Amino acid sequence: MNIQNPKITIGLSQINNSFSGANYLPYSVGLLQAYVEKHLPYNERFEFLKPVFKRTSIDEALSQLLSAEVVGFSLYVWNEQISLEIIRQLKKQNPNIYIICGGPQVPDQAEPFLRKNPAIDIAVHGEGEHSFFEILKIFPSRKTSQIQGISNINESGEFYSTPKGDRTKDLSTFPSPYLSGVFDDLMSISDEEWLVLWETNRGCPFQCTFCDWGSAIADSVFRFDMDRINKELDWFSKNKIEFVFNCDANFGILPRDVSIAQRAAKNKKKFGYPKVLSTQNTKNATERNYLTQKVLSDNGLNKGVALSMQSLFVPALVNIKRQNISLQTYEELQRRFNLDNITTYSDFILGLPGETYDSFANGVATLIKNGQHNRIQFNNLSVLPNAEMGDPKYQSQYGMELTDSKILNIHGSLDLSKNRVDEIQKLVVATNSMPRDMWLKTRVFSWMTALLHFDKLLQIPFVLLAELTGISYRQIIESFCEAPKNNFPLIAQIRNHFCSRAEIIQNGGPEYYYSKEWLDIWWPDDEYQLIRLSVEGQLGAFYEESQKLLEALLKKTKNHGSVALVAESVKINHALLKQPQLFDDLEIESEYNILEIYNQVLKGQPSSLKRIKSTYQISRSTQSWKNWQAWCREVVWYGNKKGDYLYGSTSLEKYYAGHY
Repeated sequence: MNIQNPKITIGLSQINNSFSGANYLPYSVGLLQAYVEKHLPYNERFEFLKPVFKRTSIDEALSQLLSAEVVGFSLYVWNEQISLEIIRQLKKQNPNIYIICGGPQVPDQAEPFLRKNPAIDIAVHGEGEHSFFEILKIFPSRKTSQIQGISNINESGEFYSTPKGDRTKDLSTFPSPYLSGVFDDLMSISDEEWLVLWETNRGCPFQCTFCDWGSAIADSVFRFDMDRINKELDWFSKNKIEFVFNCDANFGILPRDVSIAQRAAKNKKKFGYPKVLSTQNTKNATERNYLTQKVLSDNGLNKGVALSMQSLFVPALVNIKRQNISLQTYEELQRRFNLDNITTYSDFILGLPGETYDSFANGVATLIKNGQHNRIQFNNLSVLPNAEMGDPKYQSQYGMELTDSKILNIHGSLDLSKNRVDEIQKLVVATNSMPRDMWLKTRVFSWMTALLHFDKLLQIPFVLLAELTGISYRQIIESFCEAPKNNFPLIAQIRNHFCSRAEIIQNGGPEYYYSKEWLDIWWPDDEYQLIRLSVEGQLGAFYEESQKLLEALLKKTKNHGSVALVAESVKINHALLKQPQLFDDLEIESEYNILEIYNQVLKGQPSSLKRIKSTYQISRSTQSWKNWQAWCREVVWYGNKKGDYLYGSTSLEKYYAGHY
């Protein structure tokens, strides 16, 4: 090495959360390093340190990065605050260190962000590989005014920004960090279990205003070549990567995606890895999307197919520029997946501009009626800085009220570490069309739906009533939301808990409920109520109240002849609910073909009530849990994804939390 031209040391940081004890390889900064090493003509000038890839103490992160002259940070909503704290401390200890930040949390309108965070020397916008390369190419010079897609506060205190460059169409210019050896040192760490992020294409043709991807580019989808994709899959298999999270915005949008799924399945069959390929499915679902997901499901590569809707209310969809599949297409896909015994789930977003309580509740009921009995994941709307919704003018137009809320991992542990840094998201807790009181009511309705229908506490009687009486799912669920305390004290207690928790969220409190006693993790509130009812021995009383409430609803709607049916369906649902310390098989008799109707409805097949004596065998001995902790983990937590709460379902396995 020339003494007059010593190596420049570069540090990189892309902090990701851990899931079930496993960590993601830092893909974004790996791309930066791989690009620099490929394209700089004298890359021997640069020495890359091991990247910071997981949440750790500030001191430990500093010890990894302080020897660097240049440090690049990739900022996401889950790592922004800890990254900024590390940056402040780095600059404090070494004022000459050169700090570069990119990623989705770097605002395109960057001046307020840079003035608030003066330790950042330069912000990168859009695709970062080329900009990072150009910055390093001229280093130690900091005259970056000719580099595209950057912002800075110069020495005179003036803000300047350069236009983004055109998107890269030829993705072969971006070498794979997996195939180029960038991660070899990390892979040598013996006590780490690795997850990977994976791209097969870049781009999104859609313009959803809550998304910082499509709303930012609304452009063509460009592809990595199939040879690279196949080699990366082989790398995952060789390195025994269990879980691959595909970052494509719309997997299934391209004809070749079927082939990619088939190659992943082939590798799993041949090598055992990857075990899971999690995808974000295309919004305009087609036959190709069905085929792609069927391949993944048939080979155990997914844990459910996303049929995401976000809302069924046309004015709200117009406001967010969302292009959903038609209800007719949804129903057909749902029916086909049900017949194939392939689990699906849907997403609804709470608080979209233009959405009302009535439109939300009607949408949920419609989606259930059209066959979604496994899971609707109810998400609170959060605002990202580079999404169209992040524009204050957009927020003002729809009267969006925001609150800062700590980001928590679903089923994650409470972080009590010294000097921890909390991450913050901006949640929408009211709009012009959904004022604060209506937002609370909607949030309670969502939890009650999740608990009673999707956690399967009462799914069997709900399905039978909706199918045989014409009472809507909305009516059924609302009867529990409105149950008077005097007559239904336990149900009212559940409702009051949901009301209290909704107010807490609205005032900036946590989205989930922490329980030290039950696995020491954050629970969705519906799941916590399921646990509480079970552990406290209140299930019997709950089912008694539920039967009375449903019978009262029947009388109110003049369906008197169905009272006996309610009693038997509630009894069967109770008997089928998985509980610990039940080791003996059970026989239960019914005067009606209740389970036949229930199963036919789930498959989207015609059904009819028959008064015929039926005996049901409930096999409890094949699945049992000796203690509450095991039941909480394997049934309530692991069972969430596929709704495995009733005896007869057996897919109880670890799934990496947070991936819906």
